[in-house]
Order: sequence, then structure tokens, then C-alpha cells
Amino acid sequence: MTSRLMIVLVIIVLGRASFAQTKVNRIDSLLGALYEKGKLNGNVLVAEKGKIIYLKSFGIANEATGGKLNENTIFELASCSKQFTAMAIMILKEQGKLNLDDPMAKYLPKLAFYDKITIRNLLNHTGGLQDYLSIMDTVFDKHQIAVNEDIINIFAKLKPALEFTPGTQFKYSNTGYALLAFIIEKASGESYASFLKKRIFEPLHMQHTLVYNRRLHPKKVDNYAFGYIYSKYLGKYLLPDSIEKAKVVYWLDGVVGDGTVNSTVLDLLKWDRALYTNMLLSKKDMQQIFAPAKLIDGTLTKYGFGWKIEQHSDYGKIVRHSGGWPGYKSDIERHTDYDKTIIVLQNHYDTAEPTKAIRSILYDQPITLP
Repeated sequence: MTSRLMIVLVIIVLGRASFAQTKVNRIDSLLGALYEKGKLNGNVLVAEKGKIIYLKSFGIANEATGGKLNENTIFELASCSKQFTAMAIMILKEQGKLNLDDPMAKYLPKLAFYDKITIRNLLNHTGGLQDYLSIMDTVFDKHQIAVNEDIINIFAKLKPALEFTPGTQFKYSNTGYALLAFIIEKASGESYASFLKKRIFEPLHMQHTLVYNRRLHPKKVDNYAFGYIYSKYLGKYLLPDSIEKAKVVYWLDGVVGDGTVNSTVLDLLKWDRALYTNMLLSKKDMQQIFAPAKLIDGTLTKYGFGWKIEQHSDYGKIVRHSGGWPGYKSDIERHTDYDKTIIVLQNHYDTAEPTKAIRSILYDQPITLP
């Protein structure tokens, strides 16, 4: 190799490194500004082709002790849990223990009157079931902690009408994913938590990921991020259990499938990498997860199995999900055409959502502060 060619290659490598460092600096400046303004309290990880280019913790994990967040702190994922529920269903499908077009009533005989709803409808939010949160809010004894079977029993008793004929519309449904968790237990003979641990978390070495019902099954989890809501009246952050409007965190703590998976940004990167492989599923079934659902009339939705799907002119295919629960916000975004990953986990509820701004920085675009 000539010395001139060597110099050119060195310049190219240094130029790329400098450009990458500029992106990192912009991300850090953005997040630092949000943190200083009280609009960020959480962990942020950004990766390109599986390589971490940015990883930082901002703020407090435990207001009572003053314990700070670190890269291994565990957060409630809220609705980002749905992607794990969907994966569990697909694993059972590959094991031959269920079919996606099975009627859900095959596993939930108490709900046999919903005879047109399939497992596929539950996965892609086309079943038409009413929201269990609003129904439970009116009839459930809030001194108790509900579990999934309570939802089934209340629906069996009240028989709430479907909002539309299954397969004709899309409407995001926590109910569907709570029922999927029960189907996982029926088809596998294991608890939802046990199945996810054995079939997903352990094979991927996600050592800090678990299904955690903190109030139903209290146990000490080390390095845990407690979720907080800011009280303007008291001028401080409070646990949601002490706020009347947020006490849903207590009486719905036992429901799994639509939430309650807890994890770290580093474990979620392991999950992200596995989704590019056949470690958990065949390529064919993995493609089903990330394909937008098709309604009966042929219309494509923007949701697959546990993931929102978007095709963007600049960013290519985006596979993402967000989550929110009193005290927590989560966002997992995967740019599968360019292999970029953004993971943001927060444990203060009244904060900004910086994912879109980080996305703009990754593609060297101007940003709008959230």
C-alpha cells in the first residue's frame, strides 16, 4: 500500500470518527439540556449496528434514599411489554401448541360468546374488545389487586358489546394483550412470568429482566427505578400509590401481558440484537411479527404483533413501541433498514420524550426540542 493511499484511508477513518463524535455530542447536549430543565429522568441508549454509541443515566432511581440511576437500573416497561407477549405467542405457535387463527374462546371458554375473535386479532388489535381499564374502574373492588382472570370473569358476567366486527378495524387494546397472557398460560401450562423467563429472558442472557408485580408479589429487586409523579401542590415527586388519581397502579398490579415486564437499557439491546436473528423464532415467523396487519377490506394498519410499524422516507422501516404507566415512560425504537436503535427508559412521568430528536440527530437533521 502506498503512503499516499494510507494517508487517504486515515483521513477517511478520522472523518467518520469525527462525524460520529459530533452526533454523540449533539445527543449529549440535547439530553443534558432536558435534564437541567427537569424534563428528563432516566436512562438513554443509542446504538448503530449493535455498537453502543451513547449510553448515559440522568437522575434519581429512589427519591427516598437519593440513589442514582446507572446503566443496569431496572425500569417498568409498561406497554413495551406487549412485544414480549407477542413473542411468547409466536414461540408457542412454532411449538405447535396453538395456531394464530384459533378462536380465542378455545382457550377462554368463559368468553365463548366472542366466537369471531382469533388470537391473531388479539395480537394486532383488530378484535374489537372494549378497554378493560374503563370497565374494571366501574365494577372492581379497588381494595383488592386484580389479576387476568378477574378481567375474564367480569367480561363473562357483563358481556360488553364489541366495538366493531373483528378484523374490520384497528383499535389499540390492552384487553387483547391481557387475554393473550392468559392464553400463554393455558397453552404452555406455565405462568406467564415463568414462560417468558425460560423461553426469552434466559436464552438471551437478559439477566436483569423480569415480570414484576411489585404490589401483588412484593420482593426486593436490586437497582430498581421507582416511578414518580410530580405534585405541584407539594412541590415534590411522589410515588403514585399515594396519589388518588394514580392508584390504578395498586389495584391493577396483578394484570400481566399488556405491561409489567421490567428491564434495563442494556438487556433491551440484547433483545434488539436477537430480533435480527433466528435465536427465538424462524425467519418466516419473525417476519410476521414485523408485518403490518391487513384488515378484511385489504387496508394495512400500522401495527404488527406487539410492535408499531412505520415506513419513513428518510429513516426506512421503523419498528417501535412506547409505554406509559403512572411513574414510568418507555420507548424502544428500531430502524431495521439501517440498524439503528434508540432506547429511552424514564421513571418520572411528567417528562419529555426525546426519541424523535435523537432520531433526527442520527440522520444529521435539525432538531426540535421536545
